[in-house]
Amino acid sequence: MSASFPAPLKAMLFDLDGTLLDTAADFTAVLDDMTRAAGIAPIPYEAVHQTVSNGARALVSLAFGFEADDPQFQNHLDTLLGLYLQRIENTQATLYPGMDALLTHMENNAIKWGVVTNKPQLYSRPLLNKLQLLERCSSLICPDDVIHTKPHPEPLLLACTQLGLSPENVVYVGDHPRDIEAGNAAGMYTIAVTYGYLPAAPHVDTWGADLIVDHVQQIQQCLI
Repeated sequence: MSASFPAPLKAMLFDLDGTLLDTAADFTAVLDDMTRAAGIAPIPYEAVHQTVSNGARALVSLAFGFEADDPQFQNHLDTLLGLYLQRIENTQATLYPGMDALLTHMENNAIKWGVVTNKPQLYSRPLLNKLQLLERCSSLICPDDVIHTKPHPEPLLLACTQLGLSPENVVYVGDHPRDIEAGNAAGMYTIAVTYGYLPAAPHVDTWGADLIVDHVQQIQQCLI
């Protein structure tokens, strides 16, 4: 740990996929549908799990081997996003173990929490709503709301503005180097989680986070 946990802590912000929610099952199901229709081998869950944090474009490349300049890429991307949007109504996404207890603890102690994600509002808002989290969330910042997305600090600073808080009283939690880079640039205390969608050989200790945790419960222990 390179810095003291904020005192007083006023809010905790989370990345969405791989930090607050485990959404890999939905994306795996969508890719299963797409690969089956294309008559190609399904993508192993482990490979999807390691790729989700890099977004839908990375998943298209993973499944079909297309680069972004391939004429077929955009059509496959649109199909993936359309199928994913449909799946949200019956999502298999879940809070990570211990996360509901952490959120409840913060709510009971006047600590706000929110989400700062590179996932557009079109998907983030209905997903949180379906899981009955949207009304509990004090701030939701998506790419639609800013000019610069993570790893730029703009989304995190906008969340602080919405919450009426200074960054030094806020923690940002994420499972990707860009999350930690954005949080550090915003002047927040940063937590890297290893339970999320880490790539192979992630070298989390090189990301520059103030704290690295393997389980959500370790975050709650910092609040007690």
